[in-house]
Amino acid sequence: MAIQGALPVEFGTVFPHGAYALGVEPITDFETKRPQMDKVSGLPLWAVDVIDADPEARGKQKSVKVKVAAEHCPTLPDEVPGLPFRPVEFEQMSVMPYVDDSGRRPRVAYSLRARGVKTPGGNGAASRKAPAAAGAGASGSKDAG
Repeated sequence: MAIQGALPVEFGTVFPHGAYALGVEPITDFETKRPQMDKVSGLPLWAVDVIDADPEARGKQKSVKVKVAAEHCPTLPDEVPGLPFRPVEFEQMSVMPYVDDSGRRPRVAYSLRARGVKTPGGNGAASRKAPAAAGAGASGSKDAG
């Protein structure tokens, strides 16, 4: 099959109503207790906790993690006065479908990856990109619905 690995996808396809970042934290390997490394780039992985602004999203669909491979912790956009969360966009997103069989019945879920974090509508100067690395990525799950 010609399709292997994660599939490129636009931010607006994944989050058509926008997204809000709650925070970012390093991802630790469960067995070794060391930072988890991206298999393609070799860079440490960081999880950005995100709330999907889609009014139809419910339960597990509302809160997702987007993983970003970067040498240093990605910087989130500045807070916006009057909003409880930080509006955020992800650059160079990709999605990897998988079967989540941790519940009562298996379902299709998606691992979300991005190469950078930026202010919505921001230009290059406002962008907070992770260092470029071929195939750098991260994941979070978003229900197939």
